[in-house]
Amino acid sequence: MGQTYPFSAIVGQAEMKRALILAAIDPRIGGILVFGDRGTGKTTAVRGLAGLLPPMRVASDCRFNCAPGEPAEPCTRCRAEIAVGRLRGKAAPVPVIDLPLGASEDRVAGALDLEKALVSGEKAFEPGLLASAHRGFLYIDEVNLLEDHLVDLLLDVAASGINVVEREGLSIRHPARFVLVGSGNPEEGDLRPQLLDRFGLSVEVASPRDVASRVEVVKRRDAFDRDPKGFAQAWKRHDAAMRRQIGAARQRLGEIRVPDAVLEHAASLCLSLGVDGLRGELTLMRAARAETALAAGTTVTIEAIDAVAVSALRHRLRRDPLDETGSGARIERALGALQAA
Repeated sequence: MGQTYPFSAIVGQAEMKRALILAAIDPRIGGILVFGDRGTGKTTAVRGLAGLLPPMRVASDCRFNCAPGEPAEPCTRCRAEIAVGRLRGKAAPVPVIDLPLGASEDRVAGALDLEKALVSGEKAFEPGLLASAHRGFLYIDEVNLLEDHLVDLLLDVAASGINVVEREGLSIRHPARFVLVGSGNPEEGDLRPQLLDRFGLSVEVASPRDVASRVEVVKRRDAFDRDPKGFAQAWKRHDAAMRRQIGAARQRLGEIRVPDAVLEHAASLCLSLGVDGLRGELTLMRAARAETALAAGTTVTIEAIDAVAVSALRHRLRRDPLDETGSGARIERALGALQAA
């Protein structure tokens, strides 16, 4: 595998980087959708995220990344190990798995291990990408071009956190909880509403608009292409500092208070924008709590809600044919009205 471009070396794109960091602090925020022009660092940022994630504990020799300390939804093997008190754990990197657009359903969900079936006649399960992504990140580039049958599969698994495979004489259930990260170009089509609703935060990225930023992007990319290892080494300290920040924020997350007045502000904002359902308020609360933990705070404030509001709500707004302003501007306008009230 080639050297990954360091996350901390990405120039600008503050909203995208913040959304990814917040999801790393609290995966319950939900998926991250990154839409924007080609060549704006979307894929680079997602792949660089792997270098920021503190290692996690996994059950030894488990093909599904089960957590040894959280046996609520273990796989069949780990359940048996728990029963006899033999489940052991080890440190492992948090997975960031690519789901190619052309992947088959068998490759994504898992299927019969043909090699074992042909060689020994044994019916064995070959885990797919969903198993590899459990407790990590599943990344889909050009997510708006994903085939419908894979979208249906992802929706089922995202709703239940369990992947069920029943085919070719197999009946397998295993945990599959992951942060779904999708990127794409809006000119190439929209996402199905059901899938769009599964993303916690939505980010819009664009090419830098000033000469200095564009020059800096070119210089850093050229330096990376000439000497990937040397460039990564030069930014290693910056990535390590960010990794420590994320780890510390995770530790603080459970202690962060969310006052009723802050929840009332979030609900008022969603009502004023006509947001359907309650996922908007939940995402606002979780993202603001992660933002507060990152800033080493103890209590979520209305300002923290406002800071994440555009990312949490822009993809949840109904389209208004009489309002040509973007969704971000509509949210900013609603925030201004609430502040003036």
